[in-house]
Amino acid sequence: MAERTLYESYGGFSQVSKIVLSFYDSLLDNDEIGPFFDDVDMSRIVDHQTKFIASLLGGPAAYTDKQLQQLHAHLDITDAHFDELETLLRETLLAHGMASDDVETVVAEFGKRRPLIVR
Repeated sequence: MAERTLYESYGGFSQVSKIVLSFYDSLLDNDEIGPFFDDVDMSRIVDHQTKFIASLLGGPAAYTDKQLQQLHAHLDITDAHFDELETLLRETLLAHGMASDDVETVVAEFGKRRPLIVR
C-alpha cells in the first residue's frame, strides 16, 4: 500500500483551501508583506497559492521553477520578506492542526523555492 501524502493526510483540497485563506489573512495584515498584494486580483492569487501549497504537501498541482521565477520577477522580494513568509506559513499550518514535523517538511519544501522568488 502506498504511503499517504501530507496532502491526503490533512484533508486534501478543501483543507488546503482553508489553510491558504488563513495564510492570506495573515499576509494582508502584515506590514511588510501586505503591500505586495495591493491592486492584485486576490481570487486569482488564492487559487494559485492553493495549488502551490497543495503541491508542497504532495498534492496534484505543481509549478515549474520557470513559472515561479516569472510570477515573482516583477516583485522586489527580499530574504527578509521570504523569512516572514516562512514564519507566517509555519504559524498558519500549526494553527490548522498540522504536526510540527509535517510543518517543518512543508516549510523546508517552501524554502527550496527561495532562489526562484527572492531577488
